[in-house]
Amino acid sequence: MSDKPTAVRVYLARVRTALADLPASEIEEILEDVRPHLAELEAELGEGARVEALIERLGSPESYAAELRASGGYPAPGEGATQVFTTTAGPSLVKPRIALWGLLFSALALALLAFGAAVTVDPDVFAGLLLFAPVFVVSLVLLLRGGVEPVLALPEVAWLRTTMAKGREQEDAGKFLRYLGSLKPAWWVLCAVALVAFGLLLMLRHRGAVLLLPFLILAAVAALWAGPRVRTDRRLLWVAVPISAFVIGGALGGFGAAIDLFARGGSSSPPSYYTSSDSYGNDQLTYGGHDVGNIYAFDAEGKPLTEVYLYDEEGRPITVTRYGCERSSGSRQKIGEDNRFPRPKIEQGVTDDQGNYNGYNGYRGACRELAGVPFSAAIPKVTVPPTTTSPTSSSAPASPTPTK
Repeated sequence: MSDKPTAVRVYLARVRTALADLPASEIEEILEDVRPHLAELEAELGEGARVEALIERLGSPESYAAELRASGGYPAPGEGATQVFTTTAGPSLVKPRIALWGLLFSALALALLAFGAAVTVDPDVFAGLLLFAPVFVVSLVLLLRGGVEPVLALPEVAWLRTTMAKGREQEDAGKFLRYLGSLKPAWWVLCAVALVAFGLLLMLRHRGAVLLLPFLILAAVAALWAGPRVRTDRRLLWVAVPISAFVIGGALGGFGAAIDLFARGGSSSPPSYYTSSDSYGNDQLTYGGHDVGNIYAFDAEGKPLTEVYLYDEEGRPITVTRYGCERSSGSRQKIGEDNRFPRPKIEQGVTDDQGNYNGYNGYRGACRELAGVPFSAAIPKVTVPPTTTSPTSSSAPASPTPTK
């Protein structure tokens, strides 16, 4: 085998020289990212390809190294870390820190929401996105306006890089970190599959989750696109980190739910009633994972009962929020809470067979209360087994009177 260096080795050697002012661990990461691409290009050019052919396709190694610096947010040659910290000291560190910690906070919040949604299999948990979404938007805007370089120049980022570089120098930790690095391509595929599967699971359990599925599919596509490019464009961390946090949080939640199911013997219990809180903070009756707003009772003949009061086994009233039509606004509003059923059915405008919206009394927000039972119930007939009479309690037939 010839010891003559290949075109890729020569090209990468000049790239390494152009990046010599960076930490050795950072140089190795950069070269590991671009080496497969150069190898593919060399194979495309054919055996015996010369360095000049690579330069013609990619430009000089020095210009290629400059592009890697810019896309990765590294300082230009001659600008050391000390100079970067000096120019970004003082108040100018505020915006980069907001961009960085806004990203981390948003990722943590997203992981917690995914954990809760996986445990409860309830898409309503994602309403919490409204709480931290503004933080992420501010972080992203500051990143796009100020660039990623000030963020990468923060002291905490430099400390993290130094810590990871020291870890790579240790034999056991270095092997573990390199092993994790080798799993990165598979990780982004796993993230995409997990996001789509999670959306389908929520949609099967709750019809309203169909609105969430397109966003999860979009996140899956973003993971496949942005994940492999993070090393060369650090701005994509604002895409990759939240997606990874979501998948990890959802996986932990699903794992916890699986353990809970296994602890209960692997059998899912039948639907049961339990209370949760509604938008007013009052108890809400739930059956089989769905809110119950009304209860209808029937007698043995199938006739509906009115003025039925519900209590649990300890004599406590099952009190839930009662709604009605508020006249001034013509909308459905809370009017109290009690344990009396059934309740009037609330209608807030209707849509006819032609798809036309009709309010009541000419007002689009009109509301009306409908009494009565909207369905009929077929009460199953219960067959009572015949009562057996003991011989001792049976009355003996009267003896016939003898005739004379």
